[in-house]
This record gives sequence, C-alpha cells and structure tokens, in this order.
Amino acid sequence: METSKLTGAALDWAVAKCEVGAEFIGEINDPHFYSTDWANGGPIIEREGISLSREFVSGQFNEIEWACWTPAFVRDDADAFGYGPTPLVAAMRCYVSSKLGDEVEIPAELMEGENQ
Repeated sequence: METSKLTGAALDWAVAKCEVGAEFIGEINDPHFYSTDWANGGPIIEREGISLSREFVSGQFNEIEWACWTPAFVRDDADAFGYGPTPLVAAMRCYVSSKLGDEVEIPAELMEGENQ
C-alpha cells in the first residue's frame, strides 16, 4: 500500500515495524496508537527531527492539511515527506516513508475496513 494513504491500524502497525524492526512482523496487536496519541507519536517527531506545518489544500481556505518532512541532513539520505488530516497522521506517514519507502506491505488483517 502507498505510505501516503496509510491510516488507522495499518499506519500504527507500519510505525511499530519501524520502531521495533523485523522481529515485530509477526505481532499485529501493538498497543501503541502512534497516529492518534501524542504520548506515542510525539517522541518520534522530536527524535527524528520531523517538521510540521499547516497547508491549505487546493487553495481552499476551509480545507487544511498537515505537511511534514525530515530533511536529508537528519537522515543522511533524501528528504522524506508526509501529508495528512492531522499532525500525527502526517508525521507518522513521513516517518514510515523515511524508514520503509513509498510502498509498505501491510498484513491483510489490518487492511479490512481501511480505505485503499
């Protein structure tokens, strides 16, 4: 699935995979809600140097999207970006993109009910 479209349990699983590593792959029920709980997602934003900003979507003043990026000098690689309806969703998409790339394989059990 495209990293830019991850939401809910699928996004939280992908973040947990980045945090814990390959040994997490077999465990789907991580208790951390990175994309909705600042106590879990906030430390990642700080540690990874993820920058947050608000942007208007398509020139509409009533539609705001959050944009995040991690500059290359922080990662020793290329810039990573993430966008989303909330700061945490955007930041966690950015984090997953920086660690796993633009496409992520998500377990089928987590994709049930997700918008693809």
